[in-house]
Amino acid sequence: MSTAREPGLIKRGVLWLLLLGPLFFLSYGLTNTYTAGRSDVGSLVFAWEGSIPLWPWTIIPYWSIDLLYGLSFLLPLSRREMDRHALRLLSAQVICILGFLLWPLRFTVERPALDGLFGWLFDVLMGFDKPFNQAPSLHIALLVIIWAMFARHIHARLPRLLVHGWMALIGLSVLTTWQHHFIDLPSGALVGVLCVWLWPVDGRPVLRHLQLARDPQRWRLALRYGAGAAVLVGLALYLGGVALWLMWPAVALLVVALNYAQLGAEGFQKGSDGRLSYAARWLLAPYLIGAWLNSRWWTRRHPQADEVCDGVYLGRIPGKGQAAHFAAIVDLCAELPASLAPGQAYCALPSLDLVVPTAERCRDAAAAIEQLRQQGPVLVCCALGYSRSASAVAAWLVLSGRCSDARQAQQRISQARPGVVLHPQHLQVIERLQTEPCL
Repeated sequence: MSTAREPGLIKRGVLWLLLLGPLFFLSYGLTNTYTAGRSDVGSLVFAWEGSIPLWPWTIIPYWSIDLLYGLSFLLPLSRREMDRHALRLLSAQVICILGFLLWPLRFTVERPALDGLFGWLFDVLMGFDKPFNQAPSLHIALLVIIWAMFARHIHARLPRLLVHGWMALIGLSVLTTWQHHFIDLPSGALVGVLCVWLWPVDGRPVLRHLQLARDPQRWRLALRYGAGAAVLVGLALYLGGVALWLMWPAVALLVVALNYAQLGAEGFQKGSDGRLSYAARWLLAPYLIGAWLNSRWWTRRHPQADEVCDGVYLGRIPGKGQAAHFAAIVDLCAELPASLAPGQAYCALPSLDLVVPTAERCRDAAAAIEQLRQQGPVLVCCALGYSRSASAVAAWLVLSGRCSDARQAQQRISQARPGVVLHPQHLQVIERLQTEPCL
């Protein structure tokens, strides 16, 4: 990340604050007032919350988010980073306000009168706030976004530990000041992570990837993941209690469904370093855990990669320590991170699971394989090492002249790695490349 700072950012940050500040107080205050007059306001409280103590001193970290909100606009180094940060905050505001209107909740515990500085700070807060605007907690959503900005720019060990510690204390304070019930925290954190995912600093915003898929297979998979999300939401609402945690995997599956229907592999936000963005990792964590376990289960009897020819290996995405056996990696897996060895050459060409890669993606992979194999053994991988990566190796075999056509490439790969899955649709894509010049 470049440390050079673009000119004019202070003025740009002030302009954003002049927009976001009044919008926050206006929308938050009006929603609070409106909800106070409603007759359908409920509450969601777990029995164990009665043991949460009131720590008056935590009103200081609670209030400190206002200062950090403003200071966060001093950190961006570019207009794009500044704008994405502001759009994250704006998106969190809009989503949370909609949540307050659609799902009105009330805080049910009466706070005793407090004296001194802490009591005065509570009085000032209560002059603006009311026991509504609960879930998802806007305080927590904004905290996640601000925390992400500070974590991006503070790297020295001690300052970083102090920042993480203080941010965690702010998160705790929403409970120990008796401002929120527990359900407000994870729902607010989910909104915050969603907003960071929507507006990545590196790469295009998620909304710019919106394009309806034309591949019927992508729609079939989108419907399956969407149905899974609907089932989890139904179970969470029906069972309640601890089952409400099912909303997290439900959201993860819903995002995956959106990736298949519209966003494509870019929705997983896999970078050139083989890692998924922090936001994607947290947002999709339940799905990613399942995808990783699935990849390990299906390859448990054949975890090693297989050499197809001339130092080109085909296998599953490597875990820690497994990548060191190769000089380079060509990775076609979109949904799982790759663990790389220090200084290892790496090419990420993310493709959706169970979907036939495009001819262009296969061509790019073949070119990367041919280039990187000059450095030594190359691992071509996907989640299992049986389909997406096999298509890439087949394209390389044909475009490099090692095989005359797609059928011959399929036979050669199947001999090297039994169990490879190349359907007629895969072979049709490879056949389109047969007329192109050799690498």
